[in-house]
Amino acid sequence: MADKVVSTVTKPQMRGLLNSVIKRNLIVALTLSGIAGVLTKQLVGNPRKKRYAEFYRTYDAEKEFEKMRQKGLFQSC
Repeated sequence: MADKVVSTVTKPQMRGLLNSVIKRNLIVALTLSGIAGVLTKQLVGNPRKKRYAEFYRTYDAEKEFEKMRQKGLFQSC
């Protein structure tokens, strides 16, 4: 005898469909935005912070002022 495989079709969700879709989309959106924020901080923010720190560690304001004064950029100096 051949066994009959009976498959039942699941009923569509009639109540609360919009709420469940919104909840799922909200969870996905919050997760992806959190991941994007962390990646942006790690890949953009931290290297930029290091570059600024390195620039100001070796920056000499008096030397830059003298260079601009030599070029004649100031009217009063």
